[in-house]
Amino acid sequence: MTSFVARTSRLAAAIVLPFAFGACAWFTDFKNQPRIEPWEPMSQNDADSLIPPRGNPQFSVPVQGTAVAGYQISYAPLPPVIDSFSAIPNPHPVTEASLANGRLNYQINCAVCHGMAGDANGGLKKVNPAYGFAPSLLAPSALGRTDGYLYGIMRNGRGIMPSYNRIEEADRWDVINYVRALQGTTALKADTLLAGYPGQNGTTVPGPTLTAPNVPSRYLHPTQLPTPGSSGINSATFKGNNDNDTMRKLHGAPHSEKAPAGETSKAGTPAASQEKH
Repeated sequence: MTSFVARTSRLAAAIVLPFAFGACAWFTDFKNQPRIEPWEPMSQNDADSLIPPRGNPQFSVPVQGTAVAGYQISYAPLPPVIDSFSAIPNPHPVTEASLANGRLNYQINCAVCHGMAGDANGGLKKVNPAYGFAPSLLAPSALGRTDGYLYGIMRNGRGIMPSYNRIEEADRWDVINYVRALQGTTALKADTLLAGYPGQNGTTVPGPTLTAPNVPSRYLHPTQLPTPGSSGINSATFKGNNDNDTMRKLHGAPHSEKAPAGETSKAGTPAASQEKH
């Protein structure tokens, strides 16, 4: 009987003790201990205005980090604020890959005002000369600016130019390298041919975002094939060269699409017959 009571007591203790100790505030384990949570400010005083919150660690999340946090330099589009960016160095060397990525972002976001060649003869000015307010990037004033200053212009905007913070930070530095190539200050030359037309995708636009919480899977289709049942033209192959293609008229067709009169194109049809679809 005594043995039965002892066993029953031990069993009851084994069942009750975890619940009893688990209800105690001082009972912790290695996965729940005092710590500073990610992005939590080091100061636990909500009224503390002297200690800034922890900025995004360099080269962490997002992937490429940030050159300057918002609490260091504000997002105000004011000349003194933009001037404070001047000392920030460009972390991207001038390479073929950097210029190729900068070209795509420049042509999508900048060329409409600053021009394909950076001479301020963009599509907006060609549509209406009154809109030609963008400065030339080839002027001495632009040549004298630092890379950090140009980065600040894109991040904050200035004057009538809005912020282009939608261009990811790594892409912004590539745009700066491409602008330097347009200015002729780099060993590599800038490719000013039109990379693509409105509605085109694939290699004519920048790759997936690196700052979003989830980066899309880097799956690459090996080839672009016509849609089944079509006449060989789909969104991947259609060049858009019709009579009402305003952007094509403004910028001109890439050299690869222009065949001299009387010669045949790669498809085997005379060049003159390819002007209309």
